[in-house]
Amino acid sequence: MSNSALFVCLGNICRSPIAEACFKQLLQEKGVLANWRVDSAATSRYEIGSSPDRRGQKCMKKHKIFHHVENHRARQITAKDYDEFDYIFGMDDSNMSNLQNMAPKKSYKAQLLLLGSFDDDKSSGGIIEDPYYGTDDEDFEVVYQQCLRSCRNFLQEKSI
Repeated sequence: MSNSALFVCLGNICRSPIAEACFKQLLQEKGVLANWRVDSAATSRYEIGSSPDRRGQKCMKKHKIFHHVENHRARQITAKDYDEFDYIFGMDDSNMSNLQNMAPKKSYKAQLLLLGSFDDDKSSGGIIEDPYYGTDDEDFEVVYQQCLRSCRNFLQEKSI
């Protein structure tokens, strides 16, 4: 069985690469990474071609998951993605609204899901805030922890 997941944020350099790396790490630990297609993308065109944010890289290196996205370059979501992925995860309400507006007008395969809705820590209301404008590494650590809990709980809920 093959499954697929796409993680989406505004620029595809902070939250979505962290979520992608967390998800891949959890799949690897379960021995099923080879059965999945996992990627990340942006709703905007702002950062196309860029590597993950250096602060995000530092955070992912600290948690030994950066190798999953070390060759990542930001890209914008395409209409084709909606049929090629089973799950498309947004990080906040703006991402979700953009994903719905950008979706093909016809039916498509992907389920659009708010990643943070799977977080058992409900203090953020399911929103994974953009750490880009933050002032320190702690903002990226918060994103990492939210993504890790959310991805773990999603996989548990789906019995993967």
